[in-house]
Amino acid sequence: MESSKKAEFRSAAGIILMTTIWGFAFVIVKDSLDYLPVTYILAFRFTIASVPLLILSAKRLKKYVTKKVLLEGLILGVLLFLSYYVQTWGCKFTTASKNAFLTATYVVMVPFLLWAVTKKKPDIYSFIASFLCIAGVALLSLTQGFDSMNIGDVLTLICALGFAVHLMLVKRYTEVHDPVSLAVLQLTVAAVLSWVIAPFTDGGFPLEGLLHPNVAWGMLYLGLLSTMVCYLLQNICQKYLPATTASLLLSTEAVFGTFFSVLCLGDIFTGRMVIGCVMIFFAIVISETKLKFLPIGGTQNV
Repeated sequence: MESSKKAEFRSAAGIILMTTIWGFAFVIVKDSLDYLPVTYILAFRFTIASVPLLILSAKRLKKYVTKKVLLEGLILGVLLFLSYYVQTWGCKFTTASKNAFLTATYVVMVPFLLWAVTKKKPDIYSFIASFLCIAGVALLSLTQGFDSMNIGDVLTLICALGFAVHLMLVKRYTEVHDPVSLAVLQLTVAAVLSWVIAPFTDGGFPLEGLLHPNVAWGMLYLGLLSTMVCYLLQNICQKYLPATTASLLLSTEAVFGTFFSVLCLGDIFTGRMVIGCVMIFFAIVISETKLKFLPIGGTQNV
């Protein structure tokens, strides 16, 4: 029991490290979009992530990859690519704040999807934590209101559903198969799909943009840290965490994204953003503790 708790704590810390890296990636992507088309950014980041892993994990892949694992890696890779791709297109037709908020709605989707798939109803604390978290993300992200839905909003909701399903499948697959092998396979599939799609959507190879010094360093950050390291961490850490808890911890990406935007891009940190951060923090506390430290806390299910 003690070792299980330690594994959960280390896994939670790993996901927080991952969301910190992803938070700074918002700054990198924003700068890189001035020089590179969207699909090529995906192609570069997934390729830089997958090639070293393929080389370093060759023996591991021979040992653990079966037809079933290969199929699971293919499914995860396709979902990962499509989710990023649809999210990017959604961002073209809606505001950045709405895009960030709607992407984060996967936090609310996960408990309901788990309920539908496993037929096991999540406890009331999971529901409370999920909705409290999404309210916090709304305060953090929605600075320009939410008056109407457009095609960009719909695409972003589809992207959120993709991330929710991806998170659940990662949890299911890594329970029985090697998480590192699955991470390598999914990133390789996403890289191949990006290179196949890029010429059709974004034209020829963007050599001039890639030669810009900031872009070169940015692609290395996105590929090695934001993609290779982060998706290795996700696959390994989710093995030891409930899917609902993992989704809540992943939502801290919005907190770190806001922090680095204020620090590096000169964005203004307002009182409502502080409240949003506090709400996300309490959502994670509720999910993890079930309020057992209070007299009214407990573990009953709804």
